[in-house]
Amino acid sequence: MSSTIYIVYNAKGSIGGKLSYAARKLTASSSPCPACDLTHGGLRLTETKQWRATKDQIGAEVRQLHIDELDQEIVDFVSANSLRYPIVLGKTKGRQLELLMTSQDLAGCSGNQSQFLKLLRARAVEKNIPLDETTTGTSP
Repeated sequence: MSSTIYIVYNAKGSIGGKLSYAARKLTASSSPCPACDLTHGGLRLTETKQWRATKDQIGAEVRQLHIDELDQEIVDFVSANSLRYPIVLGKTKGRQLELLMTSQDLAGCSGNQSQFLKLLRARAVEKNIPLDETTTGTSP
């Protein structure tokens, strides 16, 4: 079975969304998007070298999405479960989405790649989402 990991940011992908995120990031007492901190180091527009290396170790397709890029299945799942962005979801072909990490979980990782990977793997096992550590992650 092939699995997909969805990292959903608490930001929009548009230019206006990026500017709004930057303003929130600079004025907030805590990070508005711990997922952005993990993958982009905060305000960078490109992924960090550390994140690219971590993503290659996940062992599933990795899709990084902004809140304005979500398909209806994800929107409905988030709404039905009263979730707050950012989140990490997982799915195995033919099965329903599963919540793997909440925004609090992501904040607890504080941009620590190895801590994120360890928690992600543990949650994937709990939710029966297979990760093949020999597979390389990708992001469209």
